[in-house]
Amino acid sequence: MSDDGTRTAGDEARAEAVREAWARIDAWMRAHAPDSYEELAPPAGPAAVEAAQAELGVRFPADLLASLACHDGLRHWANCLPVRPPLPVSEIVGHWRMCVEIDEANRADGEGREPEDEEPWWHPQWVPWAQSDGDAQIIDMRPGPDQGRLGMAYHDDCGVFEGGWPSLSAYLTEVAEVLEKGGAVGGTWVPYLTCDGELWWSLKDETELNGEPLTPAPAPAAAS
Repeated sequence: MSDDGTRTAGDEARAEAVREAWARIDAWMRAHAPDSYEELAPPAGPAAVEAAQAELGVRFPADLLASLACHDGLRHWANCLPVRPPLPVSEIVGHWRMCVEIDEANRADGEGREPEDEEPWWHPQWVPWAQSDGDAQIIDMRPGPDQGRLGMAYHDDCGVFEGGWPSLSAYLTEVAEVLEKGGAVGGTWVPYLTCDGELWWSLKDETELNGEPLTPAPAPAAAS
């Protein structure tokens, strides 16, 4: 996005990449994990998205806007994406507000003074697009060459961007690629099916869930 807030050609390309990635993820889930597909929420309303941006004081990147226009997070908690499950726009606002309030309280008490070479515990220009157990996958909207990158904001540690993705569009495209062709997202997260046929992302060496075996998810393009 340009300095005056208008969309650039790069924004449009990332938005289109997200739409294509979600179409591929949706198609895979409908074919191989239909119960998980049903957990994906319908698109977010434009008014809710605009209100969220006003609340955060941050313009969402084009790829997040495109993602919310595909799915407003999940209807219920589900492990249908690696790293963390996506949030509906209302919970993006809720988690952001909670973190800002905690950070402000910590700083007022003299805490939260991180070394200059470390990321803060929280920054108001981080957008928590996915979250579980207090740990959020964030989009860094601070100005600069890294704007739009994905990282993690842990509830008990500083922010981490090492090993993340340069954009949400790159992340979702990799998810689609792994579902269709096999492999591991980020070299770490592997898709499985539970005994109930639900999609479940796990670490490479974690092949059981609650004592039940996980089945490697089919990769139709790899088999053709």
